[in-house]
Amino acid sequence: MHAAHKLPDHWEDLCKKALFRIAYAIKEEDIPASLYVNTDQTQVIYAQGSSLTWTKCGAIQVSTIGKDKKCAFTAVVSIACSGKMLPLQMVYEGATTKSCPRPTASHYDDCISKGFRFKFSKTDTYWSTHETMESLVNNIAPYFEQEKVVLGLPHSQKTIWQIDLWSVHHSVKF
Repeated sequence: MHAAHKLPDHWEDLCKKALFRIAYAIKEEDIPASLYVNTDQTQVIYAQGSSLTWTKCGAIQVSTIGKDKKCAFTAVVSIACSGKMLPLQMVYEGATTKSCPRPTASHYDDCISKGFRFKFSKTDTYWSTHETMESLVNNIAPYFEQEKVVLGLPHSQKTIWQIDLWSVHHSVKF
């Protein structure tokens, strides 16, 4: 499976309209920079499947390991316009916590103490699912509420959460 990158013919107009809507909301609702969060997802490859090999010249047989298997995960990054980076979410292919880094891994405790969240997709891909996105929302919503308290703003203060639109984001469940 490969992600499809399809842009509508009028994508530039859509981007311009989105920009104006965001600018209007920031001005009219007095939204501070720390209450405007942008979230994006990116693939992180940590073992690229390859046809390259390394052996002595003249060897009769050369084996390859993992030629057709790429190891990767999805990093979900959220940053407020104030510059504050929210805790990262990493989504791994698989059905159990064994798909994620082990608690005994080097610097695992450092990651957990910084709020990193290691999630498994419960699918055969490392893409975000409805469940992993729900977990992300459940971690971003408290940030907004805590930030309102820090800024002395009412609970009703408007916020902006900007995310790319993937199929998981516009499903009826989400």
